[in-house]
Amino acid sequence: MIFTAGIDVGSTYTKAVILSEDDRVVGRSLRRTGFRLVDAAEQSFGTALSEAGIRRDDVKYVISTGYGRALVSFRDLQVTDLTANARGAAFFFPSTRTVLDVGGQTVKASRLDDRLRVTSFRLNDKCAAGTGAFLEKTARYLGYSTEEIGPLAAMSRQPVPISGVCAVFAESEVINHLSQGVSPADIMLGAITSLVDRSVQLLRRVRMEPEFTLVGGILRFPSMVSLLRERLGEAVNVPADDMVQFAAAIGAAWLARRRLTATALHSSSSLKSPSYHDSVR
Repeated sequence: MIFTAGIDVGSTYTKAVILSEDDRVVGRSLRRTGFRLVDAAEQSFGTALSEAGIRRDDVKYVISTGYGRALVSFRDLQVTDLTANARGAAFFFPSTRTVLDVGGQTVKASRLDDRLRVTSFRLNDKCAAGTGAFLEKTARYLGYSTEEIGPLAAMSRQPVPISGVCAVFAESEVINHLSQGVSPADIMLGAITSLVDRSVQLLRRVRMEPEFTLVGGILRFPSMVSLLRERLGEAVNVPADDMVQFAAAIGAAWLARRRLTATALHSSSSLKSPSYHDSVR
């Protein structure tokens, strides 16, 4: 059995995926990146190997992606997270044409052609108020953990607007709403609504078209997905369970297998090709 790996070193979390040659995720790991990006990559890869029950030598090709992709010393190749997410989205939903990736520090929208190449992309350019980090900070102000964001927002009856385009001003709005007695649930859903609206603006700028696939850790919150579906007026694809967080790592592992196969075919072709001396005999 041939195995390949994808390592996604994000600004907030580092993910590793081990993929078998028959497209099964046999091992995976997710851990906070922290300040030691090299260690995060090594430890995440080690955990994924342990879950897969294989040794490091069993993995024949590794591709890194994400914020810290260049620091993965054991990589064979590195690719951008736009490329990795495009392949990861298509791994789950082959007809994907538009990808929205909502991460901790960035939001990216991209449009793909029929060969899964990124033809247009846009990134958030309005400070952290347009990213998942803003939702996490809002939750902390309200006294909740990141994992409680989804259930809290689901309790909202009337979200309040959060209009600040800068994280500092947006946080001031949150504090002001709290001082006026607005419920934490309504503030949380207001923050999610603000992030959704900014995400849709990015999608429009890449001239979005169906099918839509949503990836990134923040998309594990049902309220975010429901609002995006409502704003787009279209069906949206979301990888099941927590796999939405692993799209880039899976895309990198899948690209690694393609690269390994192409390298093997090239080597085989070179061995079979007649040499100059053979051809003139």
